[in-house]
Amino acid sequence: MQRVKDLEFFKTIREIREYEFGIFYFFDGLVISEIKEGEVFDWSIAEKIISVAYEVLGKDKPIAYISNRIHNYSVVPTDWLKFYKHRHQLEFYSVVAYNKSGLASLVLEKMFFRNKIRQFSNLEDAIKWSLTKVKEKKIDLSA
Repeated sequence: MQRVKDLEFFKTIREIREYEFGIFYFFDGLVISEIKEGEVFDWSIAEKIISVAYEVLGKDKPIAYISNRIHNYSVVPTDWLKFYKHRHQLEFYSVVAYNKSGLASLVLEKMFFRNKIRQFSNLEDAIKWSLTKVKEKKIDLSA
C-alpha cells in the first residue's frame, strides 16, 4: 500500500487539504485523494473538492483525479449524475486499489461515470498514466 506523502513525487506538491473525511493532494494537473476508513463519499464531499480543485488548479485546465484507496469507504455512484448535471468534466479518473473491497464500489461507479475508469494496483503507475494523459490533453488544446 502506497501513501502519497511517502513517494518521491510528493516533493512536487502544490497544496494539501485535510478534511474530516480525508486528505486531498493537489499537484499540477492532478488531484489525489485518500479517503478515511468508513466514510461515504457523496455529492456534498465532491462539491467541496471540485471547488477547491478549481481554486488551486484552475477551471479551464485538464485535471486527472486518482482515488488512492488505502482505506475501505463507500462511494455513492449515482452522484456522478449530479456531477454531470452541474456541467463538471473529469476526463481522467483512476482508482488505486490494494484489495477487493477497494474495487467493490468501482463496478457501480463505472455504470455512471461517462469516461473510462482506469484501475491500478500501484500509485506510482497511476500517477505516471495520469500525468501523461494531462500532458497529451494540454498539447491537444494548444494545437
